[in-house]
Amino acid sequence: MTKDVHARDLRYFVAVAEELHFTRAAEKLYVSQPALSKQIRSLERQLGAELFRRDQHGVALTPAGEALLPHARTVLTAWDAGAAAVEAAKAAQRSTLVVGMSTSPGRGGLLPAVRSRFTAAHPEVTVRLRQMSWDDPTAGLADGTADVAFVWLPLPDEERYAWTVITEEPRLLALPDAHPLAARPEIDFADLLDEPFLALPESAGRLRDHWLALDARAGRPPRIGAEISGTEETYEALVAGLGVCLVAEGNAPLITLGGVTTRRVRGIEPSRYALAWRREDGDRPLVRAYAEACRETVR
Repeated sequence: MTKDVHARDLRYFVAVAEELHFTRAAEKLYVSQPALSKQIRSLERQLGAELFRRDQHGVALTPAGEALLPHARTVLTAWDAGAAAVEAAKAAQRSTLVVGMSTSPGRGGLLPAVRSRFTAAHPEVTVRLRQMSWDDPTAGLADGTADVAFVWLPLPDEERYAWTVITEEPRLLALPDAHPLAARPEIDFADLLDEPFLALPESAGRLRDHWLALDARAGRPPRIGAEISGTEETYEALVAGLGVCLVAEGNAPLITLGGVTTRRVRGIEPSRYALAWRREDGDRPLVRAYAEACRETVR
């Protein structure tokens, strides 16, 4: 028995088996009745078995036809699913990838380098960058407005996300030039426990705690001088003397403009910068490709 049977042959067979009428099946398939009959006879020759019994009473499945029918349906269902998966993959290759961020990931031209590597492999994909407020530490992942995002760890509800760490950077202290501690080249965090700190919004959750260095305060609550939700707000609050804040080394140039300086801090762990995505999107081709482009760039 030959195994060289096409999906079209099985589709024609299933149509006749369901209608038990060649004319109605032909109308359903948008083919002529003679063409359908010819195709069924060809399939029967290939299989070496009669699939339908045709007489004056109508059309009926033979035992061979009844045996074939569930398997033919299974094959067609699998084929349709495969074809749909191909179409989805093609659509994904033509789609837009939204990259969220809360601060520009400068860091030696990281973003242009990742974009260049990604678009070289996927020139048909549009990459859109979306700047997010510091109110959302996931930079658009939580509400679905971003497909991937450059974020600081830790994330809230971190079990929802996967990530690849891009860099670890020291947390520096940003403070006004006129602050007494600015005279020191390096500062012990223990000397900052009574200082008012600038804090991310409470919606930032664990990330707010990270930038307040709660883990280094031995249970002492921080003094909050003001809340900040963007780079400009941070700079203005520092210049106004509302407080000091911790900042990643790579972000220091964003706020060390006139009147603000940074100093190294002893006694706290470094910050971790990462590219993150929702776990359920981990198998999306474009998400995987962008993450790999990011890993290759920083490797």
